[in-house]
Amino acid sequence: MPHDNLKALIQYILPKHALTRLAGYLANIKIPAIKNYLIRYFINKYDVNMLEAREENLANYANFNEFFIRQLKPECRPIAKNGIISPVDGFISELGDIKAGTLLQAKGLDYSLHELLASNKDLNDKFNQGIFATLYLSPKDYHRIHMPISAKLTEMMYVPGNLFSVQPATARTIPKLFSRNERLVVFFETDIGPMAMVLVGATIVGAIGTTWHKDVVRSQKPCHFNYNGPKDANIFLQRAEEMGYFKLGSTVILLFADKSRVKWLETLRPGDKIKLGEELGVIN
Repeated sequence: MPHDNLKALIQYILPKHALTRLAGYLANIKIPAIKNYLIRYFINKYDVNMLEAREENLANYANFNEFFIRQLKPECRPIAKNGIISPVDGFISELGDIKAGTLLQAKGLDYSLHELLASNKDLNDKFNQGIFATLYLSPKDYHRIHMPISAKLTEMMYVPGNLFSVQPATARTIPKLFSRNERLVVFFETDIGPMAMVLVGATIVGAIGTTWHKDVVRSQKPCHFNYNGPKDANIFLQRAEEMGYFKLGSTVILLFADKSRVKWLETLRPGDKIKLGEELGVIN
């Protein structure tokens, strides 16, 4: 724990937005000698398995960002036949019930559902007694995000905020981490009720994006996108279809409003590794 507290203290001191802008600049460089060095260094440091990548040759990526959101060979991530699937590669940080509008961040640390979703009260209230799963993506993981269940897109909210690291040490020590950080909150309607996916930004995350919007432009003010109008009324994503990406590692928080219709697998525990397509929950 003293080591965790030191890491948390450093997070308060670091110029996180400046570091993130610098990382974004470097990640977009297309000069072959520079971008190839960055990619090769990253692969070696984090032991990235390039045999899973659709494009194995690092020289064929235009820049570091293109490498980072590399696609995988489909056979590397078989999709479970039943239930809710994991939308990402990563590990389970926490999962469980949303109790009276409160989620568990880590042992001894709770945070508010309403602060996390930062949307209108009626929409937030739908999830007050639901369930959640927090999934952390380490730097070596695949960083595209897929659909855990087929769903219709209804709303999206960009929420500006801090850029604290979301690695486990900071999640255990910085209060209300996920509701303080920059995030993209995406709402869906499914056959088992409302679902939300919260894509949390962090230090050096160059961008968060979705398949229908691409990179979401950073702003100092919240931005709301409504997809219930005639123009956008038919954005429907199938189970396992790609929905978004992180340009560097972060966290996805998955929420379902009706816990009578879905429950997490009883065998899953915080700290468990999970891969895209593996069964995460059971539909009742």
